[in-house]
Amino acid sequence: MLVAADKFKGSLTAVEVAERVTAGLRRVAPHVEVEALPVADGGDGTVAAGVAAGFDRREVRVAGPLGQEVTAAFAVRDDTAVVEMAEASGLQRLPAGVFAPLTASTYGSGELLRAALDEGVRTIVFGVGGSATTDGGAGMLSALGARFLDADGEPVAPGGGGLAALARADLSGLDPRLAAVELVLASDVDNPLTGPKGAPAVYGPQKGASPDDVAALDAALAHYAKVLETALGSKAAQYAAAPGAGAAGGIGYGALLVGARFRPGIEVMLDVLGFAPALERAELVITGEGSLDEQTLHGKAPAGVAAAARAAGKEVVAVCGRLALPPVELGRAGIRRAYPLTDAEPDIARCIADAGPILERVAERIGRDFLS
Repeated sequence: MLVAADKFKGSLTAVEVAERVTAGLRRVAPHVEVEALPVADGGDGTVAAGVAAGFDRREVRVAGPLGQEVTAAFAVRDDTAVVEMAEASGLQRLPAGVFAPLTASTYGSGELLRAALDEGVRTIVFGVGGSATTDGGAGMLSALGARFLDADGEPVAPGGGGLAALARADLSGLDPRLAAVELVLASDVDNPLTGPKGAPAVYGPQKGASPDDVAALDAALAHYAKVLETALGSKAAQYAAAPGAGAAGGIGYGALLVGARFRPGIEVMLDVLGFAPALERAELVITGEGSLDEQTLHGKAPAGVAAAARAAGKEVVAVCGRLALPPVELGRAGIRRAYPLTDAEPDIARCIADAGPILERVAERIGRDFLS
């Protein structure tokens, strides 16, 4: 049996989900062989999934989204590094209740990439999601050697709001090692940089942006792309409209500008984590995440796991905190059945607070249904 589930956000990490499911299964079938492969789709939890799969954890001091120094982690195995932008520039790095939609910067994410380059790797999987930022990756690029200057030749202020004053972009000083690595942009969203489906409009409000902030950020990022078009030519405009450019407040755009290749996050992570050989050994796959809903069907980890398992002829069930998909949608996604915590405990507050023990009870039920 293979447990390949994502985190239950706010309650359990992906590693804890796997531990609890394993414990519940073994209560019903003590000798069952359970292989745990915690997964992530490129957002927060991506480095933890890599470490659980055998990557070595590295830590480095970098700038947080507001410029404060934080300790951020990335993961390395052989010639591959897994870098998670949320480790440096995520909402988790903001003080509780504090948002900075106009000024939060991805500079620390660029420092994380630089640290990965220092390891001498040949491939960097750059997982993006859960960001506090909407700066189009300008901060990240600055940390990698780019310069973004105002009309007086001074660096523009950090964050997406500062890009409104951008007069000139100079990318000639970018770290030359970027050209020698394969940079994979791993994300579960395919939004462009700007416009009605762009980073500010779709994700800005989640980061505290008011309607006026959204309009200001969208205009600033459009201006940023225009200035970059002057510096780099038409490819800058093409990248701004490309799928994934709007990921994590537009850091996807910055990554594309330095040669990144966009791939759905869960597909990349399944490759990196060694999912295929684990799947081959399994008879049943248990996947899941905190909420199984419409978003799950659009590139989230359980849908990716289920698609790969179905292609291999393996049966899949899912665990979740909350289930908002009808059986027909689950079936289309390749999931035979879902087991929400709310079936065992109707009180949603209790499900969140006591997710671990309740998940063990749910796993016992899966064991009785499939192992008896």
